[in-house]
Amino acid sequence: MEIIAALFIDEIDLRQVPGPATRIDLSGIQFSAAAPSPLPFTWAPHLCVIIRCAPEGSGQGVLEVTFHRGEEQIARNVQPFDVEPGKFTYRLVRAELDFEDYGTIEARCRINQDPHVTVPYTLLPPPAA
Repeated sequence: MEIIAALFIDEIDLRQVPGPATRIDLSGIQFSAAAPSPLPFTWAPHLCVIIRCAPEGSGQGVLEVTFHRGEEQIARNVQPFDVEPGKFTYRLVRAELDFEDYGTIEARCRINQDPHVTVPYTLLPPPAA
């Protein structure tokens, strides 16, 4: 098993195309956002993790995503999954993150005990009025 991509997104759309193929349309891919109001508040960005299983793989795994501010873990999500060997799957992860200050958090994603794939997300001050 391996993580092909991990991205913060606004929307995901699955669509069939001719033949046995499927397309995944991701929109609103982001690595930062302006705060919608002054601090403090809770922010809940959507993380999409796309996973591939090799043809000789077992098809079973556990996705763990931990969210960190510096070295402090502020949230955790664990999801078991099944995927047909030789195919792909995706998982959506949404954590409610409390922000007392602007800055960057990291989503550290891994399957089973494999190395992490790290995705940063930065909360910026709201635009000046």
